Amino acid sequence: MPTESLPRQLARTRRFSLGAPAAPAVCADGRTVLFLRSRAGDDPVTCLWALDADSGEERLLADPAALGDTDGDLPEAERIRRERSRVHATGITAFAVDPAGRTVAFALGGALWTADPARGTTRRIPTATTVYDPRPDPTGHRIAYVGDGALRVVGADGGGDRALAGPEHAEVGYGVPDHVAAESMHRTRAYWWSPDGTRLLVARVDNSPLSRLHLADPADPARPPRVLRYPLAGTANADVSLWLLDLDGGRTEVRWDRAGHEYLTAAGWDAHGPYAAVQSRDQRTVRTLAVDPADGATRTLAEQRDEHWVELVPGLPVRTGAGALVDSADLGDTRRLTVDGEPVTPPGLQLRAVLGTDGEQVLFTGSTEPTETHLWVYDPAGGAVRLSSEPGVHTGVRSSGTLVHTARTPGAPGGHTSVHRDGRPAVALRSHTRRPVLTARPELLRLGPRELRAALFLPAGHRPGDGPLPVLLDPYGGPAMQKVTAAGGWPDLVSQWFADQGFAVLVVDGRGTPGRGPRWEKAVFADVATPALDDQVDGLREAALARPGLLDLDRVAIRGWSYGGFLAALAVLRRPDVFHAAVAGAAPTDHRLYDTHWKERFLGHPDEHPERYDACSLIPDAAGLRRPLLLVHGLADDNVLPAHALRLSAALLAAGRPHELLPLSGTTHSPSDETVAENLLLHQLDFLRRGLAPG
Repeated sequence: MPTESLPRQLARTRRFSLGAPAAPAVCADGRTVLFLRSRAGDDPVTCLWALDADSGEERLLADPAALGDTDGDLPEAERIRRERSRVHATGITAFAVDPAGRTVAFALGGALWTADPARGTTRRIPTATTVYDPRPDPTGHRIAYVGDGALRVVGADGGGDRALAGPEHAEVGYGVPDHVAAESMHRTRAYWWSPDGTRLLVARVDNSPLSRLHLADPADPARPPRVLRYPLAGTANADVSLWLLDLDGGRTEVRWDRAGHEYLTAAGWDAHGPYAAVQSRDQRTVRTLAVDPADGATRTLAEQRDEHWVELVPGLPVRTGAGALVDSADLGDTRRLTVDGEPVTPPGLQLRAVLGTDGEQVLFTGSTEPTETHLWVYDPAGGAVRLSSEPGVHTGVRSSGTLVHTARTPGAPGGHTSVHRDGRPAVALRSHTRRPVLTARPELLRLGPRELRAALFLPAGHRPGDGPLPVLLDPYGGPAMQKVTAAGGWPDLVSQWFADQGFAVLVVDGRGTPGRGPRWEKAVFADVATPALDDQVDGLREAALARPGLLDLDRVAIRGWSYGGFLAALAVLRRPDVFHAAVAGAAPTDHRLYDTHWKERFLGHPDEHPERYDACSLIPDAAGLRRPLLLVHGLADDNVLPAHALRLSAALLAAGRPHELLPLSGTTHSPSDETVAENLLLHQLDFLRRGLAPG
């Protein structure tokens, strides 16, 4: 039988995520670890499992097929959550468990289910509405969930279903994060139980101030368009407030200066009370607030300020068991972990994320070399200690003295996950991910005076002296994402696949990408175009100097998706002397069409700084196109709207500039259909070969 192609394998395995353990949670006994995993590397239906760390035995707790539903009709909030988090599996895609590990709650096809890990039983709980984001209270006696915009509670025995807060009109929802919180702030939750299970801290979101947009499906003209409430840059945000809800229906508003700090970036409720973090519209100030549970009054625990923006670190703020506030501070050129305002990590160790606290210990990830992200723990007695050693990208969870460690290293795109307890041998969580049909062979480089981190991929079997190769730059190249890492993930496999088709593929992480410190990240403030493009050009030229005779600088193409798509189109529009063809997928071409929190972070408010938006827009450059350009966009993309590609295409057509536009019907920001995902890569390959052909 013919070997499966990498494009087909990527599509079938959902980029090698299927079959890998995910979302581990440690129960209070420190022995039981719950996690999600499908049965095979090409099985999209995710099941709930439990591991006994003493015996190494894995037990299947909940199989959607056995429960009679692999997905069903999803509530709109759940559909949006999956799209925003790029979840393309079905079945059980999230769960929550009480601290003792007695009650696990999950939604399946809009229905509420519970599992008892000790007994190995499951039960469907009848509810008044479809279910989104169910969470048991800390005692395990009740389950809160979101249904039809209301925050509801039902007994774990199925009794007493009632709404604690319902929407006052159709644009209001309780317990669902607003758009910018989920997309730009790492906040995917919008309600939190009190430790005794008698009250909740709940976000109320009123979307009526937002712009009303319409997203139609041209392939189905009989279908009404979706109405999107979207916070376009420079326009109003959703009205977000916090409320303390009692189980008997009482409610108290949490009070802070919402006019001056309209963004709710984080919240929680621990043994020391409820708390929240709020941010100003210009993002230069973040305040962490303690909330008085009696009357909703707040007081400031800490405040951060920055002349550009305060970076929101995932997992912060949080408190230790004794109540010490864990946060971050940009000091010099290092983002450092702080405890009660004092930095506890050394200069040069860049804080990436805080993964949680266990007593007074803080589990976090950090980088001393941007291509690697390691697992660290801070303890007041011993300081910061690195837990991982193998080059790669590491993460984990820790509770009750048990660490679940996931390592993503070359050759294992799905990662390796293991459970560690003091004095006991490590226990592996089995992975069923498929073995890639090819092996990525990146050469990691440091290029030029800025020591640009880069990866060079050459065709399999390439030998010195084989002659110069056409070059394909394959970057993301901007804020929020690195592609040059030691993780060996699926992006490396895609780059290697293009290399095996006869290209020298170069991936460069330029200014703005994370992991190299505040100054590097904030070098794109007020201009998200010029520094990033300059670094791609410099990386290309420095790589040619480092590998004489290898790169054919007369045949250079560039491809990218999302911000990488913007960078690809920017390259052929502004530097046709360097770049000879480009593929731009889901590219934001006019930054006024993106959301408030993300774009205003870098470019400010468009009413105050219109020149920044104009300078970074691709539309005014359309008349200068003289190289082949392929625009690709999903027509159901509600993150980067299809209008981006259509407006650039219209401007190119008006200027008489030939180009290609590939609309993907029914496709969101990340293509998930196997046929579309496979053939999209093949189409790009054909376009690039045509674009770089002689003459």
